[in-house]
Amino acid sequence: MDDLLRFLHARYEADCHAYAEVSHRFGGEALLDSHLPMLDLMDMLAREYEAMDPADERLAGLAYALRALAQSYYEHPDYRKEWRP
Repeated sequence: MDDLLRFLHARYEADCHAYAEVSHRFGGEALLDSHLPMLDLMDMLAREYEAMDPADERLAGLAYALRALAQSYYEHPDYRKEWRP
């Protein structure tokens, strides 16, 4: 799961930088408005997972949700098939 979390954090950072660049160059505020909240949610969930006690009964469900969210990056060269839920 550590590799998946690193992957999600890296995608979050890269996507935020890419959206900021698009907005700066082309005024893509609508794009930012529609995608940044989802990126922020994904990052928040990854951070919550990292902070959870291993005995927390929500851990398995959150792990499943993170695997499902990661599928949006299935074409990325660093995505691993074993991360599928």
